[in-house]
Amino acid sequence: MATLSLAAILADNARRHPDKTALVAGETRLTFARLWHDVRKQAAALTELGVRPGDKIALMAPNTVEFPRAYYAAIAAGAAVVPVHLLLSAHEVEHVLKDSGATLLLCHPAQAETGEAAAAAVGVRTVALGADGELEKLTDAADPLATYATRDADDAAVVFYTSGTTGVPKGAVLSHLNLVMNATVDAFDCNEYSPGDIVLGALPLFHAFGQTASMNAVWRAGKTLVLMPRFDAAKAVELMVREGVTVFQGVPTMYVHLLAAAEQADTLPRLRVAVSGGASLPVAVLERFEQLFGAPVHEGYGLSETSPVAAVNQPWYGAKAGTIGHSIWGVDVEVARAELDDRIELLPTGELGEIVVRGHCVFSGYLGRPEQTAQALVDGWFRTGDLGTKDEDGYLRIVDRKKDVIIRGGYNVYPREVEEVLMRHPGIDHVAVIGLPDDVHGEEVCAVVVPKPDTALDAAELTAWSKEHLGKHKYPRRVEFTDQLPLGPSMKVLKRELRATYAG
Repeated sequence: MATLSLAAILADNARRHPDKTALVAGETRLTFARLWHDVRKQAAALTELGVRPGDKIALMAPNTVEFPRAYYAAIAAGAAVVPVHLLLSAHEVEHVLKDSGATLLLCHPAQAETGEAAAAAVGVRTVALGADGELEKLTDAADPLATYATRDADDAAVVFYTSGTTGVPKGAVLSHLNLVMNATVDAFDCNEYSPGDIVLGALPLFHAFGQTASMNAVWRAGKTLVLMPRFDAAKAVELMVREGVTVFQGVPTMYVHLLAAAEQADTLPRLRVAVSGGASLPVAVLERFEQLFGAPVHEGYGLSETSPVAAVNQPWYGAKAGTIGHSIWGVDVEVARAELDDRIELLPTGELGEIVVRGHCVFSGYLGRPEQTAQALVDGWFRTGDLGTKDEDGYLRIVDRKKDVIIRGGYNVYPREVEEVLMRHPGIDHVAVIGLPDDVHGEEVCAVVVPKPDTALDAAELTAWSKEHLGKHKYPRRVEFTDQLPLGPSMKVLKRELRATYAG
């Protein structure tokens, strides 16, 4: 019987590159050999605390050394990790702990107030991470496990809670096979890592994108990861220059902020490649970033349910701006008829439909939710809820979320298309387009705009400018200004919050 563990990523590097720096976190620098030794000691401490293979262990920590160490320790002990978003309220954390059946919460001091309150409310034991924490003391005293616990390839490795944009957050169960394959394909098929590559880990590790692309895949390739606890664009530029970072991975809001920071910076890092995901990157931002930082931006696509990487612009196909490239090795990403719920009917090239995914990256299902799993997994394909097209060269393009499409006077308006145009306006720093209820047209197009610093924008003038660049049914009749857009834990713009704010 074949067995597989995500922990093998670190175990293998400890043999292959023992003296190479695996992790830079503030003043801390750990080689692969040291990190794997520390992980095995912590896994032994967890075992002493009663953790057994198959248990669910919740982890609440920022991008500090404690996160990867506890994550791999739990995996090495045979448990499944339940990463907790750091922006959740205590009540929301309660739901994650209860729904997942977590037996323990490993909590960083920075999250102690929220984490401990939530854990106490549902009767889950909290164990403190950090230098003076209980787990650190137990780890110091423990003898390292000889090796990691045996797991089947289909056993749960991580349970990601979806952000709940469509209701109560659900736990997406990802297996060791899902995550090992995603890290491996990401490391060796999606990218061409250079021998001396150093990667900035600014994406939150509690999120699927950061966890797979910035941590697991980087270490699968045997590269060095430089962690950043909280993303700040100006500090990110300084850190990348200081540590010689060559690879940046981020979500569109990070790219927008980096462009603003670049104007004030004395020196910019010379990046070899950048990767964007999590939401659509406006082409104007991509072009400006490539110009300033000297690196091609490879936009990709994925969801928690797909481990997460499903498609990305890959070196051998050539990158095409405004697309998410091709499906990754061993995975199919196609376009299906969106209106059919009970079966998958693939559409011809160029036609708009729902993006569907099949292959080694597709999750096992939603924890304890067989009905919702059955709705999402149809005929062997995962239905993403995103609308897109595939061109004659096989490049995929996301048009929008099915639920974000605005229907104005019977015509479909895709917010992303309007955002792409508005981002080319010289006075706009960031923008989100939403549909608001309208008595005459059903829905009206509204642009929520963050102006560039020291720029005065006029709503009527912006509408007039939009009218020249967009079709009659597409341009925003309503323009609202704000200092900042509401962002979720994964730095995506929360359009549901914007709709709630401006619907009155």
